[in-house]
Formats: sequence, structure tokens, C-alpha cells
Amino acid sequence: MLTGKQKRYLRSLAHHLTPIFQVGKGGTNDNLVRHIQEAIEVRELIKVSVLNNNDEDPREIGAELAEKSGCELVQVIGKTIVLYKESVDHKEIVLPR
Repeated sequence: MLTGKQKRYLRSLAHHLTPIFQVGKGGTNDNLVRHIQEAIEVRELIKVSVLNNNDEDPREIGAELAEKSGCELVQVIGKTIVLYKESVDHKEIVLPR
């Protein structure tokens, strides 16, 4: 579980990132979750964009993606979701205590 200070730090790092995945009208699926797991192992911090043709609540999508992929949900702002997971092999981000 991330503290407020850690979430603020991660939000500041994620500000300059561009979304690398999109959730369309089909919603989330196992294939998307697998790709997120692979990408987050290398990057540690990613953004996911929810397209306008998706009628689901982005907060629910973010919670579902975080749960299924084993990540921490950092932020949902508008239709952008920020996810974090500490990498085993490619650790670069050092969280404040």
C-alpha cells in the first residue's frame, strides 16, 4: 500500500509520461492485463488511457486493472489511469518513506 507522500512522488514522475495502453469499448481483457504486467515489470510506472467510446467509469477500470495485474493504482484523473509496481529486475524508482 502506498502512502500519500509516495503517491504524490509517483504522480510527479508520471506527469511527463504518455499513455502506452488504451482501453476501448471492449473493456479490459486478459490480453491487456498480460501486456500491462510485462510493461510494468520493465517501466515500473505506466499510464493507461480510457477511450471516449468506453462507457465504463475510469475509476472502476483502474481498480480492475490494478487488481488483476497486481499493481498499485496511483491516480485516475479524467480518463487517464496511472499504475505502479516495483520491478524485480529493473528497479529504478526509489520511493520516499
